[in-house]
Amino acid sequence: MKFDNRTQGPGLVRRRVAVGATATVMGLSAAFGSGLTATAHADVSVSASAPVTGIILGVGATESQRIVSWYSSVNTAQVVEVVPTSQLVRGQFPRRPITFPATVASNSVNGGFNGHTTINGLKQNTKYSYRVRIGKAWSPTYSFRTQSFKGDFDFLFFGDPQIGSSGDAAKDGAGLQDTLNVSLAANPKAELLVSGGDQVESANTEAQWDAFLASDKLRQYPWAATIGNHDVGGKAYEQHFWTPNTDRSAPYYSGSATTQSGGDYSYIYKGVLFIDLNSNAYANGADAAHIGYVTNTVKKYGSKAKYTVLVYHHSIYSPADHANDSDNQLRRQDFPTAFSKLGVDLVLQGHDHSYSRSYVIKNGAKANPKEKPGAAEVAQGPGGVIYVTANSSSGSKYYDLTAPDTTEDPNYGPDPLNPKSHWANSVENQEHVRTYVKVQVRDDKLVVENVRSGTCAAPNAAVELGKVSWCGPNSGASAAQPVGSAVDKVVIRPSSTTGHDDNGHGNDGHDNGHGNDNGHGNDNGHGHDNGHGNDDHGHDNGHGHDNKLTTAPAAWLQ
Repeated sequence: MKFDNRTQGPGLVRRRVAVGATATVMGLSAAFGSGLTATAHADVSVSASAPVTGIILGVGATESQRIVSWYSSVNTAQVVEVVPTSQLVRGQFPRRPITFPATVASNSVNGGFNGHTTINGLKQNTKYSYRVRIGKAWSPTYSFRTQSFKGDFDFLFFGDPQIGSSGDAAKDGAGLQDTLNVSLAANPKAELLVSGGDQVESANTEAQWDAFLASDKLRQYPWAATIGNHDVGGKAYEQHFWTPNTDRSAPYYSGSATTQSGGDYSYIYKGVLFIDLNSNAYANGADAAHIGYVTNTVKKYGSKAKYTVLVYHHSIYSPADHANDSDNQLRRQDFPTAFSKLGVDLVLQGHDHSYSRSYVIKNGAKANPKEKPGAAEVAQGPGGVIYVTANSSSGSKYYDLTAPDTTEDPNYGPDPLNPKSHWANSVENQEHVRTYVKVQVRDDKLVVENVRSGTCAAPNAAVELGKVSWCGPNSGASAAQPVGSAVDKVVIRPSSTTGHDDNGHGNDGHDNGHGNDNGHGNDNGHGHDNGHGNDDHGHDNGHGHDNKLTTAPAAWLQ
């Protein structure tokens, strides 16, 4: 069993800080305290630029942690320096910032090294500045802000940037950057950026990773990474992203752990238990291993969570090219009943470069046959789960919706209420414009909204390069809707707050017409990027479900 949980316990943090700085424990506590101390002095020395690239801010095990990852050209001691932004003097760090030493390892993809560290003991409602230091050289300074550690919050979900899939990584990267800018301008207090997988087209092509990482938004907001089928075939994903509480046992890899990325991981954020699965591993007992991981994680930490959200790449209720892939047919058999029994509320997926929102699904079937397509409000009821598939966030590739085909899968036929759609989906949409999904977490509801982040105009590489033949609603018959407009929005209410029957419904009157005129069946022959064939792992052993979410802040920050 291989288990990585490189969060730093209180004692370890104190020892490492003592090595990295000469400040006393009292001084360190003051540094993360309420304000700038009278004795703080700016570090005004002239410094060289550190040989560091690809810095990205990642989610930690809890609200009080962040993980920083980067690439370096040298294998010397490296640290991340962190201070409350209020303690910068004319943009300069204090002489004795808090330091978090990094784990540095050889980069197996293209030489050099990669570094990761966990920033521990953050306080709520505080803006922090950080930089990577190597010797007497520093990276540029970046900042992030924590919010309250309890209560309501919003997070954003991004489907398949897949930088490079259009054939033009620069255009794809521009599309992702624009989506990040648009979404965060509209939602500046969003607290997490959650990935649907496929960050890049080719797993080990660093030029594509460079384009993916170009936006400084990825250094200001924590990115919760997910492995897609285009990420899994190399080690670059694991080198660019270090994730919390990660179980790297054999069943969570679709091949050799020495050449591929993998692992399942989890974290708790403000009453939501997030569980992220490597769905590339699916055959020969791997799905059972994933269910075991979810089961153990929910048993250990579910009592601390109001909601449970699963994230993985391969959409099991896919509306487009991948709808009837053999691996998806297997997942449709393996996952839904287990997720219902485990009390999962929301499942976020990618892979099919189109948008869908399921009906309330219980044990692999529609919970209430009368729930109408596009209902604006639904009640879960016990065991009810909503499955969402995100469209492309970069515009690099889109897949057109496909008609239900029972000759391919007799169990995934048409919706009796809307025969153009698959039976599981309340909404299916493709307009060939970039979108993102906003999720509002409230005590009495989840609100899921698919929002347009672009139009038919650039940056939209698939349209610009003629990869698709139309753009806009109704298979291009209608003009593209404005940036910021909603494709779909649904309020999901747990049954305990609604008084409705446990049928996932109670809102027959809310028929907003979504998903009925969005170009179903317009399969214009895009190539399949299924990249499957990863059924050679055959490991159903040693799951190692002994991971522990790190929740205690460093003692000197109390």
